[in-house]
Amino acid sequence: MALSLGYVFRETRGNLRWNVTLFAATIVAVWVSLTLFGSSLLIREGVEQATGRWRGGIEFIVFMNADATEAQHAAIRGALDENPEIGGYDFVDQQGAYNEFITEFADRPELIENVTPEILPPSYRVKPTVDDADVIEALAAQFDTRPGVRQVTLPVEVIRTLQQNSQKVSVFVLIIAIVVLLAALMLIANTIRTAIFARRQDIEVMKLVGASNWYVRLPFMVEGTIQGVIGGALAIPMLFLMNNLMAGFVQDDYLELLRSLVVDSAVVWNTSLLVTGIGAAVGVVGSLFAVGRFLDV
Repeated sequence: MALSLGYVFRETRGNLRWNVTLFAATIVAVWVSLTLFGSSLLIREGVEQATGRWRGGIEFIVFMNADATEAQHAAIRGALDENPEIGGYDFVDQQGAYNEFITEFADRPELIENVTPEILPPSYRVKPTVDDADVIEALAAQFDTRPGVRQVTLPVEVIRTLQQNSQKVSVFVLIIAIVVLLAALMLIANTIRTAIFARRQDIEVMKLVGASNWYVRLPFMVEGTIQGVIGGALAIPMLFLMNNLMAGFVQDDYLELLRSLVVDSAVVWNTSLLVTGIGAAVGVVGSLFAVGRFLDV
């Protein structure tokens, strides 16, 4: 017998009607697992993006108050110039901080609308001449209590803590995602098995009239693939929602390190395409297992 799209469509639709509850449960399992998997990827990307901004010689940043006086700025510059363990520094005024903010969030105009240069703190990007973490921490501590200083950010420890915590969260989420994904794969196989059992008499008749193995198997495989693709597609809006929630959480925070955890929309789209592809692959694998295990043709 020759395969046709019409036959595959009719048989797949018939199989789905037999298993509406299992079909829905499988989609939910794939959806949850792929949302968790995609989230772990976005966490890794956000941390990589955040820590990557500190590579290139900047060891700590002295954030000034937005209303710091010129005398307070002069005192900070003098202390930086006189310290032999400081090789140099770059001053980023409020307009410069605003330009960085615009560049970083070019794809999120709603955030840019609520920020003006006047509310962003100017800062000194300090480059020590030493590599010892303890010495750098001691240098940073000298500026923490000076008048006009809002905060001194020492990324040596911040990045270390951020990487360690994010790695633990990412691995934990990934493990849960894999467990749920395995459950989804078994659900897909069980759904296909139920469809095979429900249509066993039709399958016997098709075999008697000369239907090939692929003629019988293909609709069931398409059914499993559809479940995986739908579950992956449903994960896409969840990934965008979580990224937007992160953006809303840090939009009032002046720490660039936290704001950098919000990834670009293009990254979310790429991750979404990946999880959808994984969903399709899970559907194919689950259906192949079912037709090979339970369909004796």
